[in-house]
Amino acid sequence: MKENKSPWRKRRGAQKPQRSEVVRWWLSLSMAFLFLMAGCGGGTPPSPPQKVKAPSVEKKKVEAAKVAEKKEPEKKEEMEYAYNPVGKPDPFKPFIQLTSAKELSRSIPLTPLQKYEISQLKLVAIITAPEGNVAMVEDATGKGYFLKKGTGIGKNDGKVKKILKDRVIIEEVHEDIFGQKKVNEISLFLHRVEEGGES
Repeated sequence: MKENKSPWRKRRGAQKPQRSEVVRWWLSLSMAFLFLMAGCGGGTPPSPPQKVKAPSVEKKKVEAAKVAEKKEPEKKEEMEYAYNPVGKPDPFKPFIQLTSAKELSRSIPLTPLQKYEISQLKLVAIITAPEGNVAMVEDATGKGYFLKKGTGIGKNDGKVKKILKDRVIIEEVHEDIFGQKKVNEISLFLHRVEEGGES
């Protein structure tokens, strides 16, 4: 036989509770449940009563707003900024200048002799004259050019300083890395043709 495990029987020999007690127990349990549900706020809370503003208060606020609109808005004095470039470097120029200032300031176009390095030219003849000596140089293609005292020659702004019987002295003025001017003298020697061939 199966043992009946009902909550009303405690152990063997216990008596069945009376029906009235069970009903009271169910009623008290359901009442507690209802109170809990009502206390948890299952519905929406009632809204607080709205205050009714008096018409005189509203009129005063509207009049104050109109008075404020009539007043001119306060203008803040803002200083206008103007950039003064005097004494300041140009931000759009490069920091390192790749071409020399002489080349940038040069308005006269270069002569063909100023497009060659002096080492690329060969002295082939010197003509002596009472008005001044004249020299002739050739480039690598064999084209000849005449030189007089003061003629510009070479890429480094060289000028013919002297034309002697056997050589031409050229003076170049250039700037070193510290910006100081240096004078450099270069001599072109005349190559004479000897018996039996060129020297």
